[in-house]
Amino acid sequence: MSALELLSEHACFGGVQRFYQHDSREIGLPMRFSVYLPPQAGQENVPAVMYLAGLTCSEETFMIKAGAQRVAAELGLALIAPDTSPRGAGLTGETENWDFGAGAGFYLDATEAPWSKHYRMESYLTAELIPLVAQELAVDARRMGICGHSMGGHGALTLALRHRALFRSVSALAPICAPTQCPWGQKAFAGYLGPDTARWAAHDACALMGSHITAPYPEGILIDQGLADKFLSIQLNPDLFELACAKAGQALTLRRHEAYDHGYYFISTFIADHLAYHALRLV
Repeated sequence: MSALELLSEHACFGGVQRFYQHDSREIGLPMRFSVYLPPQAGQENVPAVMYLAGLTCSEETFMIKAGAQRVAAELGLALIAPDTSPRGAGLTGETENWDFGAGAGFYLDATEAPWSKHYRMESYLTAELIPLVAQELAVDARRMGICGHSMGGHGALTLALRHRALFRSVSALAPICAPTQCPWGQKAFAGYLGPDTARWAAHDACALMGSHITAPYPEGILIDQGLADKFLSIQLNPDLFELACAKAGQALTLRRHEAYDHGYYFISTFIADHLAYHALRLV
């Protein structure tokens, strides 16, 4: 009997878009995620890109707004989009702020009470969801890339650097590159990880890149950033990650785009480039 409960299913570009729920052992609560399976998944296990969404988003946001399925069908890529946090944990303050708690899990394992009981997004994704999807669906976990936007871009970069064996490729759109140095990250890390800022560096892409003597992704990292993004200077800091990559000898393609903001019009414009980037590295 499958561990997955199918919530809905939709034919899409010759493949199928599905939304699932399951009981998570890592989170201790039901969790939802979405998967797009391209038509090629009817014949063989296919490579996949895990997409991590940003603050306030859910497992539905990317699949509904980004227009990624058409390109994924052409490339033979599965798309996996988890929720952005546990839901319904019943913790005081869980739903009071849009940038902390529900919808804002920051893709790490909290160490501070009361968050540490359920807010275990890193372990959930790396130790539970990827193996579960590979077991239940036509997805090849040996050919997995990771991509994300904003908070999810932070998650994509940090999880790729912390779990190099799991992810063969990594890219991000408008990521939070230095969370220890911006208000969003400082608020989340103080709540989830406590006041000891030495702990925070383990979840900061710039600090993680700085700890590498050799390039962790020799085939490169791709980042797109809109220059009309209102969060660019205060929250995102791609220049700091660019500098960290240069010091580590890590090849980075950081594309800066005039007029583009932080939202899904920006994401939908450049998502095809990101999927093609991953497809080349997941052969």
